[in-house]
Amino acid sequence: MTSKIALITGATSGIGEACANLFAREGYQLILLGRRAERLETLSTTLATTYGITVMPLVADVREKVALTAILEAIPEAWKKVDVLVNNAGLSQGLDPIDKGDTDDWDTMIDTNVKGLLYITKLVSNWMIPSQSGHIINIGSIAGKEVYPNGNVYCATKHAVDALNQGMRIDLLPHNIKVTAINPGMVETEFSLVRFKGDEDRAKKVYQGLTPLMAQDIADAIWFVVSRPAHVNINDMVIMPTAQATATITNKK
Repeated sequence: MTSKIALITGATSGIGEACANLFAREGYQLILLGRRAERLETLSTTLATTYGITVMPLVADVREKVALTAILEAIPEAWKKVDVLVNNAGLSQGLDPIDKGDTDDWDTMIDTNVKGLLYITKLVSNWMIPSQSGHIINIGSIAGKEVYPNGNVYCATKHAVDALNQGMRIDLLPHNIKVTAINPGMVETEFSLVRFKGDEDRAKKVYQGLTPLMAQDIADAIWFVVSRPAHVNINDMVIMPTAQATATITNKK
């Protein structure tokens, strides 16, 4: 295998799916991780047919350390020469004050957004170290730069991603591995639908009255970062819709 390889988590929708399409268009071979087998298989087949690339779909949950490790360690050695890791898997559950929060929701967010990111990064960074190259992209959020009402635990997990991104940049510097955080504001994906547990009306209201970012906007930013020359690393990027100034201040019409 001679072409570059990108591993993308949370690949079956939103930013992950947009990244999969963009990297495929640019000729990367892809390892796509997702929990929804049917979506993953459909996406993989479409990308392979459209762009003439090879795709390895892996049905996996980043929260499941033992199973995740076994699945990734079992792939052929040639596929472990990953050039780009996009740590995209992440979610929010609920929007409640701390005293009324659902502890199961807290566990889901912490296990996915923080621990899952750590499990994947440890595995893949060790694949990158022998070649003294690679690029890790961590999908953070404006919620990792500020805190908003009822965002408590979700904000805490994204603040953790921000800190981990900085720590990775330091720790992996001797190995010539680039590390970048991409921190979006409002992006119209399944994010709000997941946060509100399938309540479509409530999810739609989040984006009413303004033009939010789209998943493709974030994928384009990621490609900009990845395509910089070898001597350039973009450490941190915050991307907002024109109609959004902070997590809570927007210009809705």
